[in-house]
Amino acid sequence: MAQADIAVIGMAVMGRNLAMNIAEKGFKVAVYNRSSARTDEALVEAGELASNMIACRSIDELVAALKPPRALLLMVKAGAAVDETIAQLKPHLAKGDIIIDAGNANYRDSIAHDKGLSAEGLEFLGVGVSGGEEGARHGPSIMAGGSQTAYERVSPVLNAIAARYEGASCCAYMGPAGAGHFVKTLHNGIEYADMQMIAEAYGLMRSGLGMTPAAIADVFEGWTKGPLASYLVEITAQALRTTDPATNKPIVDVILDSAGQKGTGRWSAIEALDLGVPASAIAAAVEARGLSSTRALRKAVNATLGDAERGSIGSPTPETLAEIEKTLLAGKILAYAQGFDVMAAGSSQYDWKLPLAEIAKIWRAGCIIRSRMLDRMSLAYSATPAPVSLIVDPDFAGQLKASLPSAQKILGLAIAKGHPVPALTSALNYLQQLRTSRATVDLVQAQRDIFGAHGFERIDQPGAHHGPWHSGAE
Repeated sequence: MAQADIAVIGMAVMGRNLAMNIAEKGFKVAVYNRSSARTDEALVEAGELASNMIACRSIDELVAALKPPRALLLMVKAGAAVDETIAQLKPHLAKGDIIIDAGNANYRDSIAHDKGLSAEGLEFLGVGVSGGEEGARHGPSIMAGGSQTAYERVSPVLNAIAARYEGASCCAYMGPAGAGHFVKTLHNGIEYADMQMIAEAYGLMRSGLGMTPAAIADVFEGWTKGPLASYLVEITAQALRTTDPATNKPIVDVILDSAGQKGTGRWSAIEALDLGVPASAIAAAVEARGLSSTRALRKAVNATLGDAERGSIGSPTPETLAEIEKTLLAGKILAYAQGFDVMAAGSSQYDWKLPLAEIAKIWRAGCIIRSRMLDRMSLAYSATPAPVSLIVDPDFAGQLKASLPSAQKILGLAIAKGHPVPALTSALNYLQQLRTSRATVDLVQAQRDIFGAHGFERIDQPGAHHGPWHSGAE
């Protein structure tokens, strides 16, 4: 007899945590995994919550356990695994049933799935879920895109399991197919930049100021009480304070310096380029991770040119640490601004009408980039008219202006003394280019006209022009 309100397919850590979250909120959830052993493990882990969970051993059994119209949430690996799961489900479903892809999917795949399923009378939602394992279990930030009718039908479940900020659910409808996963992609792009900038600040304190991980942890802990207050700053302090039980060394000293990535950060940089929106801090962070993984090349270059000499940038005085704090604050504001600018461009490109103020709101809890400044970002985008970029919002413009002297000083010292700070310098260069009343691309336009007769505009005459270097040119 059908009794489950929703199904969760995929009982790896994220899937089982979401299922337990749903069960804990009073909903009956059917659970299924290709390997039944994982389903059994999930029910054992659920303990008392298993009374709200129905273990299914086949897709037939899963579909039969669901109240029609059925809602099936996929938490499987993006790409081929999602395609395969949807193909297996389709023959068993009826018109109006909803397939929800809650993995880290490419938004273009979500658009394609929506188109294919809607042609067969089925509904589709592409749902971005942020918060990691802990968020999935106790409340993530949820960004839904696809059929609004489908969203309204499953919103009681999604809103119930989402994180809450001052009583408000951190779940919202982003717009048509693709919008939810597009927003999640840019969330992750901002996350990449934020993490890389934090790592660069750590590097400056450790190699440039001679501080120990424990001392740097104290600094980050202090920053959690100021404008940099955020989840990522909190866990940075935790990481730096942790000792490896096997060696009794700081844990960061025994972690291999080669970072992984699952694709969403790279997708953010690609989408920014495709939309023609500068997102230099995000791109630099993606490249830094990629470079970290080229260990053979790094080893060869190190052997050829020698280890990079990193000189002192000063001593760890309160004044210097405050300057690093301001540098990181400026970088963080600019990374968020770039991410929101890409979302605004994507919204315009696809006519999604992304609710930027609402996005900032639902990122205030549950998600990885939750931070104090999102409150102000939500207010900025709630204004009429909304700012063309967060950079020109009076509050953020004021913070950037106040932080700029420190950022210029610290990053200038970092480069002079051999410290790599790619994301922070990319963010600062981005701001300085925006502030420049006359850029140097006048020369680029001249070059393009010389080799390709591309033409250029003049500051004193309308229309297209060519330089005198071409025979017969004006």
